[in-house]
Amino acid sequence: MKEPRETVPVFFTIDDGYAPLLGVALYSMLQNASKDYQYEVFVIYMELSKENREKLAALKTEQCNIHFIKMKEKLHSIQDRMGSRLRADYFTLTIYFRLFIPDMFPGFDKGIYLDSDIVVPGDISELYREELKDTLLGAVIDPVIAKVPELTRHARLCVGVDSHKYFNSGVLLMNLKELRKARLGERFLELHDKYHFDAIAPDQDYLNAMCKGRVTYISAVWDAMPSEDKAKIVNPKLVHYNLFSKPWYYDGVQYEEYFWPYAEASGYLPEILNMKKGHTKQDKQADSEHMALLISRGNVTGDGEVTFRSVFNEGIEARL
Repeated sequence: MKEPRETVPVFFTIDDGYAPLLGVALYSMLQNASKDYQYEVFVIYMELSKENREKLAALKTEQCNIHFIKMKEKLHSIQDRMGSRLRADYFTLTIYFRLFIPDMFPGFDKGIYLDSDIVVPGDISELYREELKDTLLGAVIDPVIAKVPELTRHARLCVGVDSHKYFNSGVLLMNLKELRKARLGERFLELHDKYHFDAIAPDQDYLNAMCKGRVTYISAVWDAMPSEDKAKIVNPKLVHYNLFSKPWYYDGVQYEEYFWPYAEASGYLPEILNMKKGHTKQDKQADSEHMALLISRGNVTGDGEVTFRSVFNEGIEARL
């Protein structure tokens, strides 16, 4: 009798708009995942059509089951305001769902959270095998925060984290057992409802502030993000089309050569091509304006009397 394979849980949080991109992400991940493991993929959603659920479910393999979990956590206190918007341009509750994964899945002590705007040319089980010890998260330093002076200022003065230790929350190796002990979801809601911090990257700022000092920094090959003024990472294991650098909207995006072969084979190519065709000049102009707004906000977010830095560094609140 064969020994049962170790299970690798992988979590995504999406809505209908991102279903085609999740199809690409899932297809790429499963094409390259080691067959020594069993994969359990959990898609957490608030609104996801039956058609998209069925289409995504069809990507399952002998070694991967795909589960769909409707988000039941009541997040009514999180309202649409600038400090709650992703990329300073739109509001969605799905970015917060990752904070509740530890409590939603008590049967797992460790797991991987992934954004859907990715492709995975590497073996995802290698990320799972990264050692966390008693740290809460494994994550990659966010190069945008480290290179843009206004965002560096935001990390230092508002979040209270050195820009070279500020991580991207789109790829997380989660110590679910320790995060449950630390009451991640509860603490987030307590802090959010009490302070309504002025965040630039809402879930990401909270995670950086709350988890400071308990993060394992992993190689950038696991969260390679396009950058116009930074050399490409050789042989990335996961490519993350962060912020506005998305090949389904723009030509010439760094690492785009990793995206299109998987898009063509995912079953979602027509939808993705329609997304690109439908991204108008006005949309592109809006992207530029929102990126400029995001950067400019870094000059003011640290000026308030109540910031992540003041609350945590002065001992008013305890970190996780």
